[in-house]
Amino acid sequence: MAENREQQDKPKIIVDDDWKAQAQAEKEKLDQQAAAAPDKGAAAAGPGAVGATAGPADQELPPASFATLVGQLVTQVFMALGGVEDPRTKKRYVDLALAKHHIDTMAMLEDKTKGNLTDEEKALLNQALYEARMHYVQIAQRV
Repeated sequence: MAENREQQDKPKIIVDDDWKAQAQAEKEKLDQQAAAAPDKGAAAAGPGAVGATAGPADQELPPASFATLVGQLVTQVFMALGGVEDPRTKKRYVDLALAKHHIDTMAMLEDKTKGNLTDEEKALLNQALYEARMHYVQIAQRV
């Protein structure tokens, strides 16, 4: 009976899969674009340019984009809320102050880019902010 009470008292983390599906769709779109266009950046950059290293650590990175930036910030929020495992420690943790910092960063990005985003970018940022804030509230109430 004590075990049941302990399990009920533990915070339950609910992760909305909508942002994951959207991020996956964007990744697939970027992969298709990368496959369609040969890698011009590395050849044009020349030796000594940032990212022009060769070797086994070479990897395909998505192009820098607004969607990538928003995705990185959302990932940081969900990681700080225990929704993503820390790749170094293989553990989940909750750091409300860090999550709030990343949410505030997205809010600042929204404010600073007002009037300069496409409808798609604006919708992406609005959805990311909404979901991040809702998860923050859910986790903060349980902690």
